[in-house]
Amino acid sequence: MNQIEIIKEVSDVMDALGVGVVSVGVLWGLIFFIKNLATQTADVAYKVFRVQIVRSLILGLEVLVAGDVIRTVALSPTLTSVAVLGAIVMIRCFLSWSLTLEIDGRWPWQGKTD
Repeated sequence: MNQIEIIKEVSDVMDALGVGVVSVGVLWGLIFFIKNLATQTADVAYKVFRVQIVRSLILGLEVLVAGDVIRTVALSPTLTSVAVLGAIVMIRCFLSWSLTLEIDGRWPWQGKTD
């Protein structure tokens, strides 16, 4: 196995790990949602479930970006592929910020209010 094949395999593993993080996070949240329904109101259980899903999405996006960076930098460092990577990273950053806004009710760069 040469270096290029190893790097491709590593980036594929990173992609699978990102999908796995999101999938496990959603399942984990669903399990706790069902458990929380027995002890909390449906509204509170739903909010906890939603936060869990958003956290797993943010973490999964970060892992997917890492896989894209590895793939682009190591396998095809052309100007076009770097530009596509930049666009993907910008879109995923916007998604992460939007998801953070969904959880915290504020943008990541805004200070916390007590």
